Amino acid sequence: MRNSIEFVVYGDYALFTDPLTKLGGEKLSYQVPTYQALKGIVESVYWKPTIYFIIDEVRIMNPIRMESKGIRPMDYSGGNTLANYTYLKEPRYQVRCHFEFNMNRADLEHDRNEHKHHNVLKRCLQAGGRRDIFLGTRECQGYVEPCSFGEGESFYDDYGDIHLGNMVHGINYPDETGRNQMEVRLWSPVMKNGIISFPRPDQCTQVRKVSDMKAKHFDASNMELVDELSARWGEEGSL
Repeated sequence: MRNSIEFVVYGDYALFTDPLTKLGGEKLSYQVPTYQALKGIVESVYWKPTIYFIIDEVRIMNPIRMESKGIRPMDYSGGNTLANYTYLKEPRYQVRCHFEFNMNRADLEHDRNEHKHHNVLKRCLQAGGRRDIFLGTRECQGYVEPCSFGEGESFYDDYGDIHLGNMVHGINYPDETGRNQMEVRLWSPVMKNGIISFPRPDQCTQVRKVSDMKAKHFDASNMELVDELSARWGEEGSL
């Protein structure tokens, strides 16, 4: 499809924090990345408010292994405190996703050029992303490369079904829903032979309001149109 990409993302460590462990300071990673974490990764590759990304599938390539570390995070009252964070070790994931135009941003209708967005997106992916890639948290540096989803061997090929319990799917923001509030989505994923297929955000039934929020305004003063970006980089028919 002209609006889809496939890539591999990997690093030494990842921390997709289970929110139940965040408040106590002893952070524990989910076993697999959340939809929102993968969406954040692809948005670090390329993002414009004109489009929004839909994560279709993730393939878990390496075995799920945990490693705990003693961390000295900043204490809000001053100084440092001591905590144990449990990370995923040597994570590697194949991701398939696509983008759609954000119909809640009628003010950006003139920036809806699928061909150019897709070409710029592929170019950014080949360059390793426009911004730094993080696997859950900033201390977990990640790297992205183009790939063909399904290529190579996964540790979980022919492994069967693994039920992962109730976990965060992602966050609804006002500019993507048209509602002036931030919401959190929950779901119960099942990994089948190493692959997790995500429902679309609007298909999630467990949605809870977090807070009131308004969408950020974008215009020529704080964003660059894809036509301008493409012209500045030099337009190419294909990458």
